[in-house]
Amino acid sequence: MKKSLALTLAAASLAFAGAWAVNAADLPTYKETYREPDARNGVKIGYLDCNIAGGAGYVLGSAKEVECVFRSTVGAEASDHYAGAIRKLGVDVGFTTRSRLIWAVFAPTAGYHKGSLSGIYQGATAEATLGAGVGANILVGGTAGAIHLQTVSVTGQLGLNVAATGTSMTLTSVN
Repeated sequence: MKKSLALTLAAASLAFAGAWAVNAADLPTYKETYREPDARNGVKIGYLDCNIAGGAGYVLGSAKEVECVFRSTVGAEASDHYAGAIRKLGVDVGFTTRSRLIWAVFAPTAGYHKGSLSGIYQGATAEATLGAGVGANILVGGTAGAIHLQTVSVTGQLGLNVAATGTSMTLTSVN
């Protein structure tokens, strides 16, 4: 009887251990999120949605106020608000009533800190507006020139305008 009891306990222990090992494969595991740097030598950390005030182009350039909201794609971070100005130097003829730009924001690493988009960005702009219009922009700057802003889309630009300019945008955190 002792022999059969020991054999039963051993078989039950082996069955339990085998069942636990099979179920262990289905347990949730910790996965470290790694973001692969893209071809621009950076990681997309979010979007910068900017509303640009209307105004006139003065043949050789223009300056307009800008209000932006940064929305992170890296985590559940709250929105970050910025204000500033966008200045264009080059051929800028006509007027716009308002514009909206949405930028993809690329950084050297996946980290983001409040206010880290503050700084001066420089690049180029090409726009054409007849009623509703479109434009293309690319700007580089921010902290030590490490942040890249790439246009994802342009919507809501209304007016009559043609521009091919060098562009500078200054952002300051307003949080």
